Amino acid sequence: MEWTEETIERLRALWAEGHSTAEIGRRMGISKNAVVGKAHRLNLPARPSPIRRDAAGTAPRPAAPRRVTGSTLPPLAAVVEPVEVVAPVEVPVVIAPPPPVKAAPREPLALVKAPPLRTVSPRVGRAAVCCWPIGEPGTKSFRFCDAAAASGKPYCNEHAQIAYVKVRDRREDAA
Repeated sequence: MEWTEETIERLRALWAEGHSTAEIGRRMGISKNAVVGKAHRLNLPARPSPIRRDAAGTAPRPAAPRRVTGSTLPPLAAVVEPVEVVAPVEVPVVIAPPPPVKAAPREPLALVKAPPLRTVSPRVGRAAVCCWPIGEPGTKSFRFCDAAAASGKPYCNEHAQIAYVKVRDRREDAA
């Protein structure tokens, strides 16, 4: 835009009336940023803040705490008190052997039988059983579903319905 004396006078008049920069831009057919830039170059007085603050409703902000520069710890010499060093005296110490401890009779440990390993029929890159995790990994109760997997999927039919959700068309929601 080319700023002529006429447009500059109009800008000054609208600015003095207190219009917002956006409103001045609309009235003159230019962008808000063009108004701001020209007003800055013309050294027009600053606009009031568009953020309205209720002077009666807000409490004054407390002053920020003053930052301390340097060390906040006391000097080491002020904390340490002089200690008198005394040469150690050698005293013979006799250590008695500890009394024998009677061991409680041990019961044989119960053998925990591991669950049988599942057999996986050979398939191209996929297991023939459902790989849906059940339980919390890392706990003894964690396992996989082990039902027969649906063809072409790693899950059984029941878990495949959960895993593969059909995407809805958003246009249906708008109608």
